[in-house]
Amino acid sequence: MTMPLLKVDSLTKLFPVQRGLFRKPIEFVHAVDGISFEIGSGQSLGLVGESGCGKSTTGRMLTRLMDATSGQILLADNGNPVDVAHITRDGMRTFRRRVQMIFQDPYESMNPRRTIFDTVAEPLTVQGIGTVTEREEKVADLLRLVGLSPPETFLFRYPHELSGGQRQRIAIARALVINPSFVVADEPTSMLDVSIRISIMDLMLKLGDEFDVSYLYITHDLAVARYMCDRIAVMYLGKIVELAESEELLSNPLHPYTKALLSAVPVPDPSFKRAPVEIKGGIGKAINPPPLCRFIERCPIATDVCHNNDHPPLEDKGGGHYVACYLV
Repeated sequence: MTMPLLKVDSLTKLFPVQRGLFRKPIEFVHAVDGISFEIGSGQSLGLVGESGCGKSTTGRMLTRLMDATSGQILLADNGNPVDVAHITRDGMRTFRRRVQMIFQDPYESMNPRRTIFDTVAEPLTVQGIGTVTEREEKVADLLRLVGLSPPETFLFRYPHELSGGQRQRIAIARALVINPSFVVADEPTSMLDVSIRISIMDLMLKLGDEFDVSYLYITHDLAVARYMCDRIAVMYLGKIVELAESEELLSNPLHPYTKALLSAVPVPDPSFKRAPVEIKGGIGKAINPPPLCRFIERCPIATDVCHNNDHPPLEDKGGGHYVACYLV
């Protein structure tokens, strides 16, 4: 069996929030708590959930902008798994060549004192790829690909001279300039005007096919996840509670939380009435949570089996539809 491009196993990130008498941490925020998933070569996975559920923390761990507390991040290297969660400093340069990130805010993710050429060419400079002339040609070609033409009019401008959509195109070019095999996209369209979001998403899909890039696409918008991703994983308080093919998950949600998310999606038909999903209360605390199901306090179908057992494992309920629930 061929190894997937990326395999995440029991990935965990804890943030200490309170220390005891002898300064040893005694309370932790369980930002990401033992999640596992796979992404195949050329495929995309959408990571969906409300703010604070651990989506961005997961993306930052996969790109090694943040160290994992425990767990494995296995990246295929010529068919062999390499655990990049514990990669050495010497191996980081090779890792950066294969894994890149597109950040959410196109206004904050660029140095305002560097030109567009400097920004996009920086990965080439760090990796020691090409001469200055070759880098300029490479950057110009990529600017054309992302829809910034003629590139000569953009190369030596500064970020403040561009619109939000143009800056995000620059961010996409910077991420792809060294031909990575895996890119984490952290809500790359959420801060853009609605009128240009679809063009940015189409651009990412086109370049993903052209460069054979796999995406982890982080979003809170199920419609965006459906448009961009082959599969969708739903997170709640640091746990993945459901994972399936995009159309299967959206047409046949099994977990109560996924049903609640879908019930909140507006339908452009005033005569359509969707039955509300009754979930209780507000989101729980992620500080030292009990070992029970994370959704138990809000779940409308919880029974004794939920109260008497630990958080349910993510199990295949048939056809690759994974759900973490005892009652489905």
